[in-house]
Amino acid sequence: MPNLLVEIGNTALKAAWSEGLTLGKTFRYQGERMFDYVYSLVEKEKPAVMVISSTVEISAGTEGNLRSKCGELIIIDRNHTGIFNEYDVPAYLSPDRLASVIAARYLFKEKGSVVFDFGTTLTIDVIEADGRYSGGNVSPGFRTRFKSLARYSRTLPIVDTPKEIKRLGDSLKSSIESGVVSGIMFEIQGYISLFPEKMIVFTGGDALYFAKRMKNSIFAVCNLVLMGLALIADKYYVKRNVE
Repeated sequence: MPNLLVEIGNTALKAAWSEGLTLGKTFRYQGERMFDYVYSLVEKEKPAVMVISSTVEISAGTEGNLRSKCGELIIIDRNHTGIFNEYDVPAYLSPDRLASVIAARYLFKEKGSVVFDFGTTLTIDVIEADGRYSGGNVSPGFRTRFKSLARYSRTLPIVDTPKEIKRLGDSLKSSIESGVVSGIMFEIQGYISLFPEKMIVFTGGDALYFAKRMKNSIFAVCNLVLMGLALIADKYYVKRNVE
């Protein structure tokens, strides 16, 4: 019986079925009825373990409904933080960052890693070679920067994601494009220079956009959070069947 992994972020949902640590087809949903979408995934097949990482608080009623649709339910949100202690990760991290740290520990256990997650926020998490979580930082994400410039100024327009940028802008639009993209690139390169011995990992919605602009050797793992959830699900599945 496969496991179901669900990542609920600030603006969208990603889900995948898994057998052990192997991910199956990935599903995406963007809308207001996220839990209805989860229910639709389990209509025909009941997962052995369902792991949900959510930035959205899950109500008691929804939790009860979810538990009835799987063998075991693991929730990671602001009200379910026990798993952070289990993996020796501070509880102030968001659920998706916890999952990324768990996956990075597994994938890059010999060298340690620096994980850049490109989403609504740009998060940076540092994991040592011995698995210890050193800490991390948070700054505005790619599209958040564009939106903030338009929102908090009276004259700047909202700019879409540029395909190409100039070193220096020669119009208002290209100046915003170059300023935002170059600013993030300099930020990334600054962090990389602090940890030259570690594996550099990009994940999140805008990971590939920046990965192709990097001269450094990096790993782009778009489903890093789901991989972390697969590790959690597999651990509980094995434990459940052994007991």
